[in-house]
Amino acid sequence: MDSLDRRLLNIIQEDFPLVEKPYAELGRRLGLTETEVLERLAKLKQAGIIRRIGAVFDLRRLGYASTLCALEVPAARLDEVAAIVNSFPGVTHNYLREDTYNMWFTLIGPCRRHLEKVIASIAARTGLAVLELPAEKSYKIRVNFNLDEVAPE
Repeated sequence: MDSLDRRLLNIIQEDFPLVEKPYAELGRRLGLTETEVLERLAKLKQAGIIRRIGAVFDLRRLGYASTLCALEVPAARLDEVAAIVNSFPGVTHNYLREDTYNMWFTLIGPCRRHLEKVIASIAARTGLAVLELPAEKSYKIRVNFNLDEVAPE
């Protein structure tokens, strides 16, 4: 990752341009072409530095509901159960943890009743009990990484 990559990542975290051609605008700011910006982002994604680029919305203010869930999945069934869980459109994250409840996922839907139906469907399709851990309080966590502070190349 070079200094242009770090500058690009800083900009997309803080000031992603909301214009018709955002990658061309990023290029203009950095002295690159739109193609060069897209190529750099593709390399950063391929390297695992970027997972996704997208907006973060306050789901509750939009009328949606969300919850955190966990499953106790036998090691031999991890891929199978992950495929089932990931087949539901409202699942936004699914990850393994070193714990008795080793598969954790977040679920978002238009209302609480919808979440209940999806959780019941996951339980039915996997044959596993779903532990639900709904948030009791919401916190705004701002996580941006100032990549100018990273050691130079």
